[in-house]
Amino acid sequence: MQILHPFAGSLEQYAEAICDPDRYRPDHCPQCQAPQPLVGHGFYSRTLVDRAFDGAIRVRRYLCRSCRRTVSLLPEFALPYLRFSVPVIAVFLIARLLEGRTLAGAALAAAQPRMPFQRGQFWVRRFQKQASRLCAALAATMTPMPATDFVVRALLMLQALGWIAAHRFLFSELRMHLLGWPRFLTPCGRPTALPSAPPP
Repeated sequence: MQILHPFAGSLEQYAEAICDPDRYRPDHCPQCQAPQPLVGHGFYSRTLVDRAFDGAIRVRRYLCRSCRRTVSLLPEFALPYLRFSVPVIAVFLIARLLEGRTLAGAALAAAQPRMPFQRGQFWVRRFQKQASRLCAALAATMTPMPATDFVVRALLMLQALGWIAAHRFLFSELRMHLLGWPRFLTPCGRPTALPSAPPP
């Protein structure tokens, strides 16, 4: 299971902060709710593309001694199952859907001049599909804004609240993905596990 790392700062500061296993150690298991602190369980690497960074970062993991499941502290600027950071996707979507720029122009605004147009289309499609759900979810934190459609309203609400703050609320409180969970995951963000068919 992934939870969001409560750290906000540069990537260099993040790399230093996660070296201390006690600083952000969860005091209980978010899965089984066991009340004892989790134990350090190493790291895993994941790739991340930000405006001035393209490489791998480490993500700290912890283990629950009760349910024997791991918890990963995903940095707030990263989205599960997507390589690009929240700020990069935010700038792209604002440029494309609010400002009406072309896919190439939006990619340039997001400091990704060589980004394939298919990636931009993928983000736009996922955001458009998720927009009405985002508006409904974010209405718990602010008054919905007048807009011509859900896509514009969702973008305005995200800008007003702040994209990372909105991502933190959606993911931590509702287990909701900013761009919608991939098809192979259930809405709570866990892999789907279907029981085996009984023998004939």
